[in-house]
Amino acid sequence: MQPSPPLTRDTIHSTLSTSWLGHRIELFDSLPSTNREAAQLAQADVEHGTVIVADSQTSGRGRLSRTWFSPPGANLYCSIILRMARPPDRLAEWLSWLPLISALAAAEAVEQVSSTHVSVKWPNDLLIAERKVGGILCESGTGTSSGSFQIIGIGINVNSDHDDWPIDLRDSATSIWQERKIVVDRNRLLAQLLSELEQCLDELANHGTSRLALAYHQRSSTIGHRVQATLASSAILVGFAEGIGQDGALLLRPEATQPGITPSEIVHLRVADILHVRS
Repeated sequence: MQPSPPLTRDTIHSTLSTSWLGHRIELFDSLPSTNREAAQLAQADVEHGTVIVADSQTSGRGRLSRTWFSPPGANLYCSIILRMARPPDRLAEWLSWLPLISALAAAEAVEQVSSTHVSVKWPNDLLIAERKVGGILCESGTGTSSGSFQIIGIGINVNSDHDDWPIDLRDSATSIWQERKIVVDRNRLLAQLLSELEQCLDELANHGTSRLALAYHQRSSTIGHRVQATLASSAILVGFAEGIGQDGALLLRPEATQPGITPSEIVHLRVADILHVRS
């Protein structure tokens, strides 16, 4: 682990340029999970745009309840609480696009502070040179009096060394430090992340998905490639990833060699249907 400046509210706010996101930041030395803490605060009706940050997590989680390695003093672990009411006809679109635009915002933030190209593997893995540098976990719930809320959990590997990782992660994970050999101030990265995320959320709310879909396509390491998708049923589907649907689904044209599959039909793969996608 490379020594890096400590996380402080004053330092974060000194560089924060958002209109509404992150005006309240709850900062902890350690939490079991920032998403868990965010859910408890959201159920107690904490305000929209509140951000939970921890220097470390003892039970960090990724998609499908996978463990997220969260040592202290090196990386960024945060969760954002949203209370953005959507019309019923746009609610499904909103929820399905949250993981995608969160990944898009995080990728842009990492690139801005490190000058390192970051791609996105559908739906929401952040990659540098085909190794994972970050991930997203979105969850929803209902508060006691203020209605529904959404939580965006984001983990980014910032200043970790290769030798810091558990052995089973060393071939698949990376950090900004490993790729660029520069120490990134996590306060600056968080401020940049919140700025990028606010822009994406406002774009989705005001203009829909068209420009976000184009930006996601340009960063995608999945679209335009042959992929193998493992479904929640454990079935495996192989085909060509053609794009992202209006509902955030991955549009897959299956290969003709698979039994029971019509290759001329485009399959819509939703995040909830998928265990794993690999190129």
